[in-house]
Amino acid sequence: MMSPNHTGLDSSVFFLLGIPGLEHLHLWLSLPVCCLGTATIVGNLTILVIIITEPALHKPMYLFLCMLATIDLAAFFPTVPKLLAILWCGAGHISTSACLTQMFFIHAFCMMASTVLLAMAFDHYVAICHPLRYATILTDTIIARIGVVAMVRGSLLMFPCPFLIRHLSFCQSHVIPHTYCEHMAVVKLACGDTRLNRVYGLTAALLVIGVDVFCIGLSYALIAQAVLRLSSHGARTKALGTCGSHVCVILISYTPALFSFFTHRIGHHVPPHIHILLANVYLLFPPALNPVVYGVKTKEIQERVVRVFQRGQDMGSSHLSDTGV
Repeated sequence: MMSPNHTGLDSSVFFLLGIPGLEHLHLWLSLPVCCLGTATIVGNLTILVIIITEPALHKPMYLFLCMLATIDLAAFFPTVPKLLAILWCGAGHISTSACLTQMFFIHAFCMMASTVLLAMAFDHYVAICHPLRYATILTDTIIARIGVVAMVRGSLLMFPCPFLIRHLSFCQSHVIPHTYCEHMAVVKLACGDTRLNRVYGLTAALLVIGVDVFCIGLSYALIAQAVLRLSSHGARTKALGTCGSHVCVILISYTPALFSFFTHRIGHHVPPHIHILLANVYLLFPPALNPVVYGVKTKEIQERVVRVFQRGQDMGSSHLSDTGV
């Protein structure tokens, strides 16, 4: 496996070390990464095709799911190919420009996904607490605007970070003990004053994770309050059932994200390999598991997936009969 030349490393190049302390397991770790990457592509493409080709699914909840699947697919390309190159052959060299570009897209897509999860929580809130006004509140125009806001919010909040890092000097190590160009992992390598970078990174994270988690929690508190007012047990179960898949996705997405966020700032005793493994869980698991969660929990998507496979089997059977096999 290749290793960086610590003394002769070009100042315009960084080296992604992978998972410090677990270098001997890199090849084995590439197996779950391949599985998760494949699941991300297949699952999210399936969700997109089913929702786009089924007019009955052109509803706010499914359109938000479409946005989430698109973001998850887009986030695959800046992360998984380079990660596999590191795990397979230690190809961790990455130019400064490529590193900053990867950093921008990874964090921007995560912010966009968080905005869409917040929009989905708002969708559930309106559907349960204001069902009569649902169609007038969540119109196609509003949904399109939410999609634009998600893109603009993620891009604008992350836009200054690469430029702030370009003004830092890296006079010592250019080895990043990580599998990707994570913002704080790069900032920690710089010599000199990095307070502006740290403050901006903390502010951007709080404006996304902090605000979104608070608003999602508030939405579900209001939903729980409205559900408890329902007299019928069946109605309460149905109302809570509609939120089940979204709650699962929230837990999958935010738990490792919050752990990674706090570890950088207060978790100095957490082993580096644990922190980096969970940072990769944050990037790899939600895009791979989101389609599975919605496929299992959402009856309409389940039925369409089954119908697609049945149609494929019927076409295969008719082809065999036509050929006389």
